Amino acid sequence: MSVVSENKLDERLLRRIGELKERRNAVILAHNYQPDEIQDLADFSGDSLGLSVQASQTDADVIVFCGVLFMAETAAILSPKKTVLMPEPSAGCPMADMITAEQLRQLKAKHPDALVVCYVNSPAEVKAESDYCCTSANAVEVVRSLPAERQVLFVPDRHLGQFVQERTGRDLILWPGYCPTHQFIGEQEVRDLRETHPQAVVMAHPECSEPVKALADELLSTGQMLKFVRTSKAGQFIVATEIGILHALRNARPDAEFIAASARGVCPNMKKTTLDKVVASLENMQYEITVPSDIAARARRSLDRMVEILPKH
Repeated sequence: MSVVSENKLDERLLRRIGELKERRNAVILAHNYQPDEIQDLADFSGDSLGLSVQASQTDADVIVFCGVLFMAETAAILSPKKTVLMPEPSAGCPMADMITAEQLRQLKAKHPDALVVCYVNSPAEVKAESDYCCTSANAVEVVRSLPAERQVLFVPDRHLGQFVQERTGRDLILWPGYCPTHQFIGEQEVRDLRETHPQAVVMAHPECSEPVKALADELLSTGQMLKFVRTSKAGQFIVATEIGILHALRNARPDAEFIAASARGVCPNMKKTTLDKVVASLENMQYEITVPSDIAARARRSLDRMVEILPKH
């Protein structure tokens, strides 16, 4: 198919999405790691929890979440009266799948006095078994707020957990989970880019491996990366996270150069969403994501506790 034909097809699909959005009273959310065209069509783009919160504050009847399963679950927990759809139901998160509610219950049984902090990148059932939820942006604040005499179990990402340990001085009990996509970003790749781009600021996500984080100038969540580049005087950035964020960064700072730390930093699940799948989702009201009410109520408690301890702005 020619480029012109592809553009005409995209325009037709975008028009159809606009019509269906109006008919369904829908809002479209796109995570920062989604394909460029999906980010562009979304009403809101950003990190997973921020998107769910934004959607809960709209008067939309339908939420179309272009992301992965745990994100749509979180939206369903925060918007129980809205219909939450995922255009591609097979888009999961390998890290989130590295822990189950039963495994967490077994860990809690070994440490009955410990508090459980779970990363938002986790299944609803795991959130329901946790005392607090956190994001990569606020994990340090959440753990820092907890009583010093209490042990803390941190699940599922060991890399984010190690980052929190270093920033808080707390000795956390870490679950051995990780993000395969961030694991693919190699230390030598970052070293080589630093050598060829000595003026560049290296930004890395806390989900990266310890050697990569050690090479970074800034350790930031995706939302923090966007805030940072808007005020930074630097003109060149090496970015160690999933490559989808480059689109949002370039939109935020068109005058700057953004270099992916690794071409292997691609999440295949995040790239499953397409324009035609968004159309099909809205046309057929597929695929609805629901969370059982008892699990949703307990998971909501861990999310609410997180919000309660964060500074009010």
